[in-house]
Amino acid sequence: MRNHLIDIKAINQIALREFPAMLSKWLPDGQLKGREWIALNPTRADKRPGSFCINVDTGKWSDFATGDRGGDVVSLAAYLTGARQGQAAKRLAEYLGVRHD
Repeated sequence: MRNHLIDIKAINQIALREFPAMLSKWLPDGQLKGREWIALNPTRADKRPGSFCINVDTGKWSDFATGDRGGDVVSLAAYLTGARQGQAAKRLAEYLGVRHD
């Protein structure tokens, strides 16, 4: 079995080019306010938008109600799907059509 390293930084850079469109699919209840995507957090019983924010330029995200946060698109994908970082990076690369091995 070969151990493949995933270039998470490269996947994040490519993902940022498509990020607003991806967010509209991943979090369709959200909306862009300035450079932040504001949405309900689908991982909890969120009733009011405002505490779950994602920066569309950097991929940094935070849920200010729970303290959950991350620094890039891959960490957001992992958080939303409950996957580990590596698996989320692989899935994101496949979604974007990026070779990852």
